[in-house]
Amino acid sequence: MTTVETLLLEKTSLIPSPQFPSIIRTSVCRLYHQHTFWTVNNYPLLSLARKRGNRTRRFQVVSAVLEQERSSSVSSAVNIVALVGEESRSPLKKAPWEEVMLHTANRMKWVDEGIQMHVFGDKILQSKDPGVEHLTEELVGADLLVIVAVTNEESIDWIQTNSKNIPNVVCFDSSSTLLNKLGGSQLQGRTEGNILGKLLVGALQDNNKESTEVVRTVSEAWDRHNSDDIRFCLLVIINAFVRPVPILKNLRSRGLSTLNCMVKNCGSQILNCLLDPNCRKALQCLNKCAPTDQVCNYRCIASYESPNLAAFSLCVLQKNNCLGLDAEIPTKPYVPPISSFRGENLTHEVAEDLFVGWLGKLEWSWRVVAGQNPAYDQFPCQYQLFYRGKAKGSFWYEPVFQVKTLDGKMVWRRRRYRVKRDKIPGTFYFTVLDNGVVSREFWTIVDVCDHLGWGLFHYSGAAKAAGQSYTGAVLVTPNGEYPPEEERGKLISSLERCGIKEWELYDVDNSCCTDPPLGVPEGSSLHQKIRV
Repeated sequence: MTTVETLLLEKTSLIPSPQFPSIIRTSVCRLYHQHTFWTVNNYPLLSLARKRGNRTRRFQVVSAVLEQERSSSVSSAVNIVALVGEESRSPLKKAPWEEVMLHTANRMKWVDEGIQMHVFGDKILQSKDPGVEHLTEELVGADLLVIVAVTNEESIDWIQTNSKNIPNVVCFDSSSTLLNKLGGSQLQGRTEGNILGKLLVGALQDNNKESTEVVRTVSEAWDRHNSDDIRFCLLVIINAFVRPVPILKNLRSRGLSTLNCMVKNCGSQILNCLLDPNCRKALQCLNKCAPTDQVCNYRCIASYESPNLAAFSLCVLQKNNCLGLDAEIPTKPYVPPISSFRGENLTHEVAEDLFVGWLGKLEWSWRVVAGQNPAYDQFPCQYQLFYRGKAKGSFWYEPVFQVKTLDGKMVWRRRRYRVKRDKIPGTFYFTVLDNGVVSREFWTIVDVCDHLGWGLFHYSGAAKAAGQSYTGAVLVTPNGEYPPEEERGKLISSLERCGIKEWELYDVDNSCCTDPPLGVPEGSSLHQKIRV
């Protein structure tokens, strides 16, 4: 019996003997290990570097990064150079890779001011372009070279000659002849389209579970092809090989105190969850996700949500914070709210009316056409219900949406948010208890056209006890169809105010939305100032 299992038997009266079912012992142990495999001396991918390459170099890498954490120099500069194949197109609605990486460079600054990323097209390597000199200068102090969609032979030769002293070189969707390095050590293995295949094979060859799990997370994130996950991939590599990234602090383990807290305070909730097939599936699914991989985590939760899962999360995370997690609402980007509507200055009452939208004329306020966040905005058939409650000054938001579960079923889900005005009209705080965890979000009405043909709402949020923060935006219309072409210029301008490109948006599938569970509580009220 392992130390973890023994502790389980000792610490909770609900586990009376060694005959405690093995599935329960195993599942709880896995849940515990989910939050410990991420660290080898606090930096998971270092385990791979420590097993490869020059012995002196290995320990220099480990010592340097650990010393950075001890000195808490998390704001020290990180220099990234991105080299992109000329005229290459990304899977993000065919947006040019160079544009995607330039946008990523800006978005990196939202989460960590110390990260500098310079983007170059590889065409400058095939001519006497003066930009080559600038690129060479940037490579001298680079911590990470990111190569995307580079296949030109002349470019490949130049990179191989000029990247020898860069400690971390990663290649995505590029030539298989390019070498990849992490922590100063080259990675070997068969090619599977990008560095991630090589990484995974190398980790498996070393039989290193920690490295394998981290690499799998990065691989899955890159293959999801969205702007949030491209940034996430780079942040994970920086966190592992360069210096700590504050937003990824929840990747690091908390020790046996986590398990001690769980079994001491939440024994009955653990038992009920593990005896419930749906709740157990949720835990097993979550066990495969990185703690900060919101897409993976929320897909598991939305697929297998149940009262027992909510009770488990409420006890372990929300009430007792057994995993020691924390997160704050992002303050960047700053998104200004709409200042006027139909020629008059916006008031709090009118702003709430804009949220209420078409409810009353239709059975819903708005339907979501597209959204930016890959975890929360991509669900099919999203309906928004905004209304004023019975209590004076109360205001509520209830999204209704479909989920295609990991078992292949289509199910309806519904949430209920309490909405409070912030100081500036058009800005609000939303609070929801979602499967046992409280999320708090800051919403901004970015734009609503005078005829209510479409609107754009931006949000920044955090599930503090789950250690996750996020941003997103939703484009809404009354019928779930994209605004007409003549509105496109104004829409793109509104997206720019959010720091969002149109190619980042997910198109919501509104093709088969049968029998949505709509309706608002009896006694609710709708508009106060505007007419629909």
